[in-house]
Parts: sequence; structure tokens; C-alpha cells
Amino acid sequence: MIDTDNVQFPKVVKEIERKTRAIDFAMASDILTGSLLRTLATTKPSGNFLELGTGTGLSTTWILAGMDYSSRLITVDNNEKVVSIARQCLGDDPRVTFHVADGAAFIESLAGQAFDFIFADTWPGKFHHLEETLQLLKVGGLYIIDDMLPQSSWPEDHAPKVPKLISTLEQRRDLNITKMNWSTGLVVAVKKKP
Repeated sequence: MIDTDNVQFPKVVKEIERKTRAIDFAMASDILTGSLLRTLATTKPSGNFLELGTGTGLSTTWILAGMDYSSRLITVDNNEKVVSIARQCLGDDPRVTFHVADGAAFIESLAGQAFDFIFADTWPGKFHHLEETLQLLKVGGLYIIDDMLPQSSWPEDHAPKVPKLISTLEQRRDLNITKMNWSTGLVVAVKKKP
């Protein structure tokens, strides 16, 4: 089994990839992460989805490809340049709402809301504001992070944060987690009943 053979790509992936290369954005999600996001999104019909770190919209595309038409996705990034590509390619989809804002402040603004699926692809919601983010997750909800295995595109201060985050997630009693030594290194967590 080769996990990149016969992957059915969402229609706009190639266009987003081309535009991503044109601006030299190196932090976009890969095919394997995208495929997993689509599969997991399909498990949440009529779901409330949150993506922290829109980037150019590659992972957004895969999440939307797994969502049904009664689901909604909120996605945020602090970089207007990259979000503009996501908006150009995906802005006609009424299920998604784009925000350009500081991730930490945005997470705080969501207090009291509840999500079925959270993909944290940026530092807020992963390396900081983790507790606030997990408070937004419904029981049975999915919390997904990537970039836990070394990547050439990592900023210098990324690597030291990874072991601490993994240890923190391992010690939580409100989550069942699976660590995946695959793709860019993923962790999939599900919130348990108290």
C-alpha cells in the first residue's frame, strides 16, 4: 500500500498549490495531512469546524471536501497575503468564513462556543492558548495538530516546543490521543466525557 497513490484531490488544490509556490509560502499542509483531514471531517455531519492557521487554504480545501453542506467552518490566520489566496480560491463556498486576526485574540473571542473539529495548524491553539482551544472542543470532538516531526520549513524556535506539547497532551485525562509518526507528524485527539 502506497498512501499517496490514487488520492482524489479536491478540485482547487492544484490552483492553490500554484499560487502558494508563487509567493514562496513554505508552511502549507501536505497531501497526506489533507487526505486525513478530509476523512476525519466526514465523521462530523452538520459539524461546527475551526481551523487555526488558514495559510493559503490547502488544508481548508481538504476540510471542506470532507464536510457536508450543513456544516460550517471558521478559519483564521494573521497574514492577509496568504488568506487572500484562500479567499480567491474558496470564497464562493458559503460554508466557510475567513478571518484575518491574531490567533490568540481570536481564540479568546470564541469563548463559550463549541466545535466538533479543530485543526490547529499554527502556534496559537497548539503551543500556546492550548487550554482555551481545548475548552472550545465538544465531547467527542476531534483536535488535530501537525508538524510534530522535524521539517526544513520550521522556524528556529519550533523544535524545542514539540516535546513539551506532546507530553502535555499525553498527560491530559480528558483526551484520547493517537500520535502518528507519519506525514509531518500528527496528533489526533478526541475529547472524552468528564
